[in-house]
Amino acid sequence: MEEVEFFNDGNVSVSSARFRVGASTYAMQGVTSVKRAKKDANKFPAILMVFIGALMTFGADQIGSKIFGVVLVVAGIIVFRKMKAEYSVYLNSSSGESQALKSKDVSYIDQVIDALNKSIVHRG
Repeated sequence: MEEVEFFNDGNVSVSSARFRVGASTYAMQGVTSVKRAKKDANKFPAILMVFIGALMTFGADQIGSKIFGVVLVVAGIIVFRKMKAEYSVYLNSSSGESQALKSKDVSYIDQVIDALNKSIVHRG
């Protein structure tokens, strides 16, 4: 049977025979299923920045400390909004489950998973 390519973006490719991520290659014949996992970003440091900045803004006596507190609050809010969850592709096989790919772009991960599912269906 001829190898059919389902996805290729240069660094990641999915074909009927193999799944390649960078320097790693997985044989599709051993893959039984794929799934997406989500790991939320740790937003605690950003929340801590906002909290400390608010304490400085409202608790400090000197104007310089108040200004620094406002800057800390604004920076904490910006950092909080920029933090994104990380998504992963997991491959299941007879030897267990392995994480094959990570990205903060959920649509990219979904494209790869769709291609992997097409590859599994294609081989029958």
